[in-house]
Amino acid sequence: MKSFPARRLTQAALFTALVTVVTMAVNVPVPATQGIINVGDSMIFTAALLAGPRLGLFAGGVGSALANLLLGMNIWAPWTLVIKGLEGFIVGSLGHRAFRASGKVTAPVLAAVVIGGLWMVFGYFLAGSFLFGYRAALVEFPGNLVQAAGSAMIAIPLVHALRRVELLS
Repeated sequence: MKSFPARRLTQAALFTALVTVVTMAVNVPVPATQGIINVGDSMIFTAALLAGPRLGLFAGGVGSALANLLLGMNIWAPWTLVIKGLEGFIVGSLGHRAFRASGKVTAPVLAAVVIGGLWMVFGYFLAGSFLFGYRAALVEFPGNLVQAAGSAMIAIPLVHALRRVELLS
């Protein structure tokens, strides 16, 4: 079995907790789908860009699903585990190397965040359609677009500011 360095364990715990707390702290309920609009994606984007796709997958999926459970939105937890996990994996896969190579937020980094955010919007539209019907899912669609854009506006300057923090490299 391959060892799991203490640094990676610390990063995973830190980012998973940040995703959970930020998701829970800033959210707007959507009664039509029993969901929320939140800015937890900002921490998923940050984790994925700074630490890569595997950590983005874990922190995004587990942190967001845990927030759903703690907020009593149990119906969303399994969907969120997959949707937000894949969001973190997508952003990390497409943007981590580009960010690490330049230390800057370049076009490939922005594209990674946009693609990850669009996946989240699409994923929740599919899940909401399955759970509550097409019309209810449409109610949440614009809010999820705002969620993705707002989270990107938080994450981009944050990753730029944190790029030199030793714990995160």
